[in-house]
Amino acid sequence: MGKRHEAIGIKQAIRFEWMQKTVNLLLAGLDAKTIRQELHEFLADKKGNGLKGERSDQTRTFVVNNLMKIWVSPDPELISFRDASLAFLRETPYMALAVHWGMVSAVYPFWFNVASQIGRLLTLQDQLTQTQIIKRLKEQYGDRQTVSRYAQFVIRSFVAWKVLRDSQSMGCYEKAAPVSIAEPNLAILMFESALLATPEAKAALGLLLNNPAFFPFQLPVMTGAFVSQRSDRIEVVRYGLDDDLLKLKGK
Repeated sequence: MGKRHEAIGIKQAIRFEWMQKTVNLLLAGLDAKTIRQELHEFLADKKGNGLKGERSDQTRTFVVNNLMKIWVSPDPELISFRDASLAFLRETPYMALAVHWGMVSAVYPFWFNVASQIGRLLTLQDQLTQTQIIKRLKEQYGDRQTVSRYAQFVIRSFVAWKVLRDSQSMGCYEKAAPVSIAEPNLAILMFESALLATPEAKAALGLLLNNPAFFPFQLPVMTGAFVSQRSDRIEVVRYGLDDDLLKLKGK
């Protein structure tokens, strides 16, 4: 397990519109230093709850660092995935939610793992609590105080992205209507994000199609042969009698 998979990293709520702002600056051709400055100015009076208000330099810096890490300056091993995601977003901007979801999952696997625990709970019950989510995450990451605190930022991000809804009871959530992914190339990008978020960098296609971390989406059914034809970064190997194993090339 590498540093990226062990780290938690997300120290503030990340709103969807902030991700959009970052991508728009990147697509406009601005350099990293200018994008960082623009984000600091943009977020100077914006809080994680969506309200306007002055925020400290430290909390703003946390968010800017996250946004830069996700889109502008990801780890070298994620550059080709970032470039492919950016190209897809340029051509298909209306599917931005899924593209951003895949990108942040790859850069910060903690986001992916929080989503996975939520997805598993939602297959068992209509509502879930923050306590249930954090209990499962502590089993995975250990009983660190940071797990509880940073998981709350991710959960609030999910609510801000409208993939999770606050219920009438405080600290209790329910699933929003899933987004249908009709474009197979986007689904393949999401498979790749899951492989990047997984230390082993491999998974059975059947499990990827039903991955609980993709609970906000409905993915199209496809074959391993189809994935192999469409992606030059994913290797497909026959797995068992009726499934295919997907793994990142070079891993």
